[in-house]
Parts: sequence; C-alpha cells; structure tokens
Amino acid sequence: MRRALAVIAVGLVACSSGAKPTATVGSLASKDPTTTTTTAPETTTSAPPKSVWPEIDTSGPGVFISPNGIVLPVISDGVAHTPCNNDVAPVGTPILGANVVIDPGHGGKEPGAVGPTGLVEKDINLAVALDVQKQLEAQGAKVVLTHSSDYYSTIQNRAEIAQALHPQLFLSIHHNAEPDGPSDVPGNEDFYQIASPESKRLGGLIWEEITAAFTPYKIAWSADTDHGAKYRLSASGGDYLGILRRGAGIPTVLSEAAFISNPPEEQLLRDPAFLHVEATALAKAVTRFVSSKDAGSGFVTPYPRTEPAGGGGGPEGCTDPTL
Repeated sequence: MRRALAVIAVGLVACSSGAKPTATVGSLASKDPTTTTTTAPETTTSAPPKSVWPEIDTSGPGVFISPNGIVLPVISDGVAHTPCNNDVAPVGTPILGANVVIDPGHGGKEPGAVGPTGLVEKDINLAVALDVQKQLEAQGAKVVLTHSSDYYSTIQNRAEIAQALHPQLFLSIHHNAEPDGPSDVPGNEDFYQIASPESKRLGGLIWEEITAAFTPYKIAWSADTDHGAKYRLSASGGDYLGILRRGAGIPTVLSEAAFISNPPEEQLLRDPAFLHVEATALAKAVTRFVSSKDAGSGFVTPYPRTEPAGGGGGPEGCTDPTL
C-alpha cells in the first residue's frame, strides 16, 4: 500500500512539474525601408520567494479522502479506519503527507458547548478551521482537516489522521465554557503537551496572536483565573487531554479561543468578521512556528483540577457516515 501511494504521488509530481511553453516576442520585417523595427528588451524574472513550509514528509501511511469527503487514516496495508474506528478498505483520493493537520473540535452527534442563545460550538470550530486552512494553503502549505463537514469522529480517529500524515504540527480548535468569572482582558487559553518543548512553543505563539487579535474588542470578557498557555496533567502525570496524548510525537495544541457561554463573547462568535480575525491569528501563529524560533509567551502554571473536562470523543454510540 505504501509503495502504491508513493508511485501515485511521484506520478502527480512529475505531471505537474513539466516545463511550461514560453512566449517569444518576434518582429516582422517591414517593406518600408524608413520604418524602424524595435526589439523588446530582455527582462529578467526574479525567482519566487522560497516557501516557509518544510518539505512534506511522505514516509507515513497517509490517508484517503473518500468520495463523500470522509478522511480515512491508513492503518496497515489495505486497511484504513473509519471515523468510528472500524476497519475498511481504503477508497478515494490518497494523501501521503501534510504540513499541518487541523482538528475542528466535536461534530455530528457531539455539539460541544452551547451558548446562551443557542450558538453551537461545533459549528464555530469548523468555520474557523476551514478559514485557517484556506489562509495557510494560500501561503503554500499542505493542510488536512480531520473532518471538513459536520460528522462525528472519535479522538482516536482524529489523532490517527495526524499520525498517518507526519505534519509539522497538529492544531485542535475549540471554544470554551464555564469560566471562573469576569475578566478585563480576553480569557483565551490553550493546552500544550507537557513533555514537548515544541508543543509549548506553539501554544505560546497561539496565545500571543489570539490575545493581540482579541484585545481591541472592548467587551465584558470572561476567563479562568489561570488563563494563558498551559498544560493539564492526568493522575499519572501525563497529558490529561486525549488529543494531546494521542498526538504524541507531533507538536499538538488545543486552542480555547473564547467563551461561547459568555453572552458578549457568544455575540462576537456569531460575527463572521470576528471568526476571520480568530482564524487569521491562528494562521499567523502557525506560520511563525514553522518560520521562526520565536518562543511564544503567556505561559502559566495551572491550578489543580479534579473535575472532568467533558465527556465524548469515544466510540460509544458512534455511527459512521456514508463513505
């Protein structure tokens, strides 16, 4: 399967890298001896700027995008996983690698948090993720979403997609609920992998860019008292959040950009222009991560938490979409 995918990818590259015909400026000799023929001066074309994006790593098993747009991570030769973790023969278009994998949090039967007037988190997560993808691809990045439409997939499946594509980073997009209280400043926060310095750096860059983008909005913000770029430990001392645990080996961050449960923030999240501001901040942070050694900031030591972060993400009650 890996060799077949590689052959497909090489063939596509070969087809797209052929030389394009160049137009030449010619001059026809005039029959009138008094007419002067002018030859167009030679011009030099500077090379396009080098992309900040590293070369895609195609050594992973890759994924298939099914005819209905369902992402199927390849698990072994001839076997892929559905969103509910069921084995299936790979179908559709193969993708061998990516620079960035983006996970729009929740989906399908799992709505995530719901705002006071009914705004649903899963819809906002997906809208922001699609915008981030568009912006990064305009810069030359190869971006894959764990799902690009509204269906449920397990945390295991989402992480398997990232692991199969060997990206430079894995970003899970969420919006928050149940803050500690009101705040004079935006209460955006994100979670990084405790054992990964690069995940921490990405978390600090996301915190910087989101904070800078949200600060001009003078509303009644809400926040946790320890908001910032932080970790959350499990009882065993590892990462509590499943997407961070299962993303091990890839710098992974889960972003909680605003509190959908806070009425003024819910109203902001209803505004497509504000969602674009958030997406632009995330895209900037991701680009800085791959193009610089910036350390980021906003790091805090979280206070101990004993309450669950919320259910969901498992295979219970999962129904696969039509491939």
